[in-house]
Amino acid sequence: MTHSPAAKPGRGSGAAATTAAATTSGAAATTADATLRRTIAASLLGDLARLTDRAVDDIRAHSGTYASGTPVTREDLWEICRDNLLRALQDFGGLAPTGVDFEHAARETGRRRAEQNVPLDTVLRAYRRGGRVLWQVMAEHLRARPGRDTDTRDTELDVAGALWETIDRYSVAMADAYRLTQLEMQSRQDTRRVALFEALLDGRADDPAVAAAASAALGVPLSDRYVVVVAAQNPAAPPHPAPVLEARGLWSFWRPRAGRYAGIVRLPRGADAPRTLIDLLRRQTGTTAGVSPEFDRLAQAGRALRLAEQTLRTLPVGSGEAAAFDDRLTEVLLSGRGDIADRIVAVHLGPVLATTGERAALLETLRVWLDCGCSAARAAERLYCHRNTVLNRISRIAELTGRSSESGETRLGWALALRALPLAELGEEPERTAGDRGAFQGA
Repeated sequence: MTHSPAAKPGRGSGAAATTAAATTSGAAATTADATLRRTIAASLLGDLARLTDRAVDDIRAHSGTYASGTPVTREDLWEICRDNLLRALQDFGGLAPTGVDFEHAARETGRRRAEQNVPLDTVLRAYRRGGRVLWQVMAEHLRARPGRDTDTRDTELDVAGALWETIDRYSVAMADAYRLTQLEMQSRQDTRRVALFEALLDGRADDPAVAAAASAALGVPLSDRYVVVVAAQNPAAPPHPAPVLEARGLWSFWRPRAGRYAGIVRLPRGADAPRTLIDLLRRQTGTTAGVSPEFDRLAQAGRALRLAEQTLRTLPVGSGEAAAFDDRLTEVLLSGRGDIADRIVAVHLGPVLATTGERAALLETLRVWLDCGCSAARAAERLYCHRNTVLNRISRIAELTGRSSESGETRLGWALALRALPLAELGEEPERTAGDRGAFQGA
């Protein structure tokens, strides 16, 4: 008997047969897996209410937040658990979704829990508890399945893996929706906070409802110790002093406003709190800032803003100086009346300004002398010169202005003129050193 070459088995035909068999086996396994998943899903969906009860009871047993019923009631938890289990089983079983896409319930869970301020970790733990209950029920179903044998164990393992992949995917969808809702809520909260802050500064907090809403939005009491600070926008300085103040335990809220930064600062207890604030602004922020008088009700912020702005207008641009309104009363009065400032300077110091070589030394000596209580000895120590030099310069000023240096009225006029000098248009004031600044302010 002879054999046809075509009928003779070979290595190539054997490999093809093996591949075909593997493909057939894999297809059969996939079909079996899909069939089993549909069967399980359909069975569990038929008793969805009982499955939901079991998941809800398990979650509440393992979470104090959910067990408390606040802010998530049992009815709320039951409803969202049922929707999640429904979508997960439909997705797992390859069934068509009811109404909306599979992950809708997961996204709705994330959105709702974010709005209720339930921590994300708590929600994720509840998701894991629900997934665990679902797997327990599914395992019970598999163990009780008729005709179960060793050959189906691999299929059951594949089914288990598919279930946890579904739960993981839904957990990710829920967490993404949670975080997105948090961002949206934060944006709305920030917008509301800014709007109410602007209402305070615009003086609209005379309405008790506005004041109460601003207090709640900013998280500070209606009544406490407050000041308003207006800071110049300086590219070389931080955008606003909040980080520096926060590091020292001072609450503040800031917003850009008309080319400047306006802020409300809550002062701590202690009589020196306003001075501490000014020292912080001056030494650590590098910004030029005006500080309002202290007030005790948020409703007074609008008036305080105007006083802080008036204070800032009296400070040299870019000086990095910070000052309180009460320390700049004379400058505030004069800054709004340039004509009066001009006249005060002309009447009390005009002849001194007309000098050339003497001018700088005479003005510097006058500032220090006034700051030292008109003591020539103390002024000489600060100026590093002889006492007689101070007396001679004061006498020269008295001679030029035709006034007596012993007169209180004369000394007041000289002090006012020195403060008005930066605001007047009668000529540039000689440059002052850092040491002179304090003397000028105390004159």
